Amino acid sequence: MPPLNLGNQQPKTPLDAAHAWRRTAERAGDTVLFFDFDGTLAPVDDDPTAVQPAPKVLAALTALAPVVRRIAIVSARPVEFLRDHLGGLAGVDLYGLYGLEHSHSGGETVTEPAALPWVPTMAELADQARAELPPGALVEFKRLSVALHWRTAPQLGEIVQEWGRVRAEQLGLRCQAGRMVLELKPPVDRDKGLVIGEIVRDAGGAWYFGDDVSDIKAFAALRARAAADPDFVGVCVAVANPETGHEVADAADLTLDSPAALGDFLTEALPHLT
Repeated sequence: MPPLNLGNQQPKTPLDAAHAWRRTAERAGDTVLFFDFDGTLAPVDDDPTAVQPAPKVLAALTALAPVVRRIAIVSARPVEFLRDHLGGLAGVDLYGLYGLEHSHSGGETVTEPAALPWVPTMAELADQARAELPPGALVEFKRLSVALHWRTAPQLGEIVQEWGRVRAEQLGLRCQAGRMVLELKPPVDRDKGLVIGEIVRDAGGAWYFGDDVSDIKAFAALRARAAADPDFVGVCVAVANPETGHEVADAADLTLDSPAALGDFLTEALPHLT
């Protein structure tokens, strides 16, 4: 794993988080904090509609927003879902459906134009999935994507994944694997790595907090930015979980135990930045 870029000073091993925050404080006004939602800001739930941010998370984000350049949530969830579940946080940018939707600081939701023609296809796919997949599989329709979950029926994992990959090939869709879920989405070039890469082009630093394999692309975007600029401070943080094993943690600089631990971590970071 490439080392954390802290200017000319190499980090301790393991990463000294307090030192990283202090280096971030030197350029806080030019730093972006990125967060995934499910499994990062909020614990994963058997019912995807029932998740709520972990304790202390919303208060910490509210306190951090005026201190840093931007806070951005980059998620597989639709923007409207994020807005509803984040309590209308001021000064926070929302990137939904891997960047197919976005809203800046509470503004209108903008959809990637290339994805719009796929809305009818995704609706038909969701209906087909509900009709053909066995009981226990959960079909989540998100307008521009369809997520096929088997969290409450782990024995269906292979069946659900095979069904989804076959339909994706038939329809020309792309698949995104996740934590006991397979998401089918339009063949539009938007993902977490592309979103983060665009935002940090002129930033002085960034942290990314994520828990799933799709977040590894976001980590890679920070690595690339750091490789291009020795003064850029980039920190990749994994929120650990047994479902993704070591893959995400091994790609990160720092690992936290849970969304609840993230709330504590952000609260403790505030004195270093103010």
